[in-house]
Amino acid sequence: MAKILILGASYGSLLASKLLFAGHEVKLVCLPAEADLINAEGFRVRMPIRGRAEPVEIDSRKLPGKVSAGGTGDVNPADYDLVGLAMQEPQYRSPGVRELLSAVAKSRVPCMSIMNMPPLPYLRRIPGVDADALKAAYTDASVWDDFDPALLTLCSPDPQAIRPPDEKVNVLQVTLPTNFKVARFNNNKHTELLRQLEKDVDAVRFAAPEGPIELPVKLRVSDSIFVPLAKWSMLLAGNYRCITADGMRTAQEAVHTDIAESKSVYDFVYDVCLRLGAHPDDLVPFEKYAAAAQSLTRPASAARALQNGATNIERADKLVQLVARQLGLRHPVIDRGVDLVDTRLHANREKAAKQ
Repeated sequence: MAKILILGASYGSLLASKLLFAGHEVKLVCLPAEADLINAEGFRVRMPIRGRAEPVEIDSRKLPGKVSAGGTGDVNPADYDLVGLAMQEPQYRSPGVRELLSAVAKSRVPCMSIMNMPPLPYLRRIPGVDADALKAAYTDASVWDDFDPALLTLCSPDPQAIRPPDEKVNVLQVTLPTNFKVARFNNNKHTELLRQLEKDVDAVRFAAPEGPIELPVKLRVSDSIFVPLAKWSMLLAGNYRCITADGMRTAQEAVHTDIAESKSVYDFVYDVCLRLGAHPDDLVPFEKYAAAAQSLTRPASAARALQNGATNIERADKLVQLVARQLGLRHPVIDRGVDLVDTRLHANREKAAKQ
């Protein structure tokens, strides 16, 4: 049994449900109200199953593993075998979270990120990338200063999930049940832990009335450090193009309203990844993503945050733009999109300053 600390209980509860099902112990770090609710009632993850009319509901209280939740001051990272990073990037500079993240780095416990925005130290693992020149894409790049890149790995967080607005905060609804694809660590011992977790999650079966069923959303460990970058094309062609000058649109609309433009952006970012050293097998072809995007009937979280007045969001759009520029490449649609997000963030900050 492994002991796993996960920072962030929203998206983090999806990963936690898989690990608890496999019999491991999970501690979730979250806001006090969330922690109290999870400690009292556990959490629920609803997951669609192909060929089944109703989704499966996973109740953490009925799983073999043990879950608890607490605040940033309630944990010692050195007590754990693995730390999962599941908050959105701007949250890591928050009081309490920042100090805990520093303690995680100094504990030298291996970390696995399931953020859309790669932690800056992970980019130091990619040959030829000038990570220092990418700091402008981060809300506060200094929070990553204490990390050893060798102890940090990244998932391509392809599964999509939301907290239903009419439910308690301990409920998560999976809308696209794809896999977490995680890159190996530099250290074989740490990679073996990931491979054991992969096997444990694979072995899980859900006791449904019709008999044991296999659940989607697996952990897939890759020897390629480029596999997590597969998400970049999806983010730039879909998620960030949900943001419009006067509001937002669904990811389905962002991709399919102008499919040629979407493919142009997607293929551009795909090519950036190839030039960094990725193999086509590490990435996802546009046609497969476009088909999946048909089911993405909500705006992406970045668009929703901007619409709700956020003064900082994850800037994977700016990150990819800066990486491409290091290769001497640029795309007009991406440049316009980055400018649009800059403009809308500026407006949100001005409005917040007046309140």
